[in-house]
Amino acid sequence: MPITIGAKPVDINKRRIINGGDADVMQLYPMRHTFAWEAYNVANANHWLPTEISMQKDIEQWKHATLLSEDERKAFETVLGFFTTADSIAANNVVLALYKHVTSPEVRMYLLRQGYEEANHTHSYQYIVESLGMDESKIFNMYREIEAIYNKDNLILALNDGIFDASFKTGTFANDQKFLENWIAFAIIMEGIFFYSSFAVMFGFQRQNKLTGSAEQIQYIMRDESQHLNFGINVINSIKEEQPELWTKDFQDHIVDLIRRAVVLEYTFATEVFPTGIFGMNATGFKQYIEHIADRRLERIGLPTQYNCENPFPWMSEAIDISKEKNFFETRVTEYKVGGALEW
Repeated sequence: MPITIGAKPVDINKRRIINGGDADVMQLYPMRHTFAWEAYNVANANHWLPTEISMQKDIEQWKHATLLSEDERKAFETVLGFFTTADSIAANNVVLALYKHVTSPEVRMYLLRQGYEEANHTHSYQYIVESLGMDESKIFNMYREIEAIYNKDNLILALNDGIFDASFKTGTFANDQKFLENWIAFAIIMEGIFFYSSFAVMFGFQRQNKLTGSAEQIQYIMRDESQHLNFGINVINSIKEEQPELWTKDFQDHIVDLIRRAVVLEYTFATEVFPTGIFGMNATGFKQYIEHIADRRLERIGLPTQYNCENPFPWMSEAIDISKEKNFFETRVTEYKVGGALEW
């Protein structure tokens, strides 16, 4: 697009998440969606790398035949199998489906950071698998072999259909609704529901003082994902405010139906993968927990709750409240190469 010399400054009132004008140049100011800029700065402050976390204790426990039960080993492998696929789907969605249609510079800034974090999460799973000497092909191919994982992934991929098409453009009622549906599926369902029974299992290991290095990495991942979820909710609510015509009664009913379907897929995954329960968490508890968090997600985007049940795992609320100073300055690897010590 040719540059117009002497053009008027950008009008903040015309800034929108989508359909907000020229996005070819990232002109950050005037800033309208300040929640995105704040999220970007928080994410930078929470920067971490998986290789900074010691896996020695995990290695000892994983290689010792009697320190982990068969159910615990199966649960751990299955959780990793789901995570490896989920974060790659999330990364593709950021890079291929969301970024190119967004016209808010500050939202784009955070999406760039989020894309990096999804890559860092995949690095984390690879680091865990490699450290423990696990079968990499088994873990990374699990979504093709376990139906409960495939069904969760397939719901998201089916909802992505059309958004990834090179000819897709926002600017029409149907396409804008499709774009909003995609962001809801991505933030509310994938990052807000589909991760959470797996998070609960990993923090169950942590509470038992088992596989603590892996659990610490998942704790940092959960902190990132919670930030992604909150950011996504802010984006969804901003689009609703900027384009209220999209938020029809039929569309709201459709979203509630999608979330109800996702809840069934998530607690089916939990109960099929952990049929006898683990760490005191049984099928009933997983079902209630997923229904509880689904209600919280519905509330945040202005939709009616569906289940109205208590949280059976209250310690999950505490799991994300981690102290960066304690974890990183007491356990992190400090052998950094800087300046002239770097090998180019």
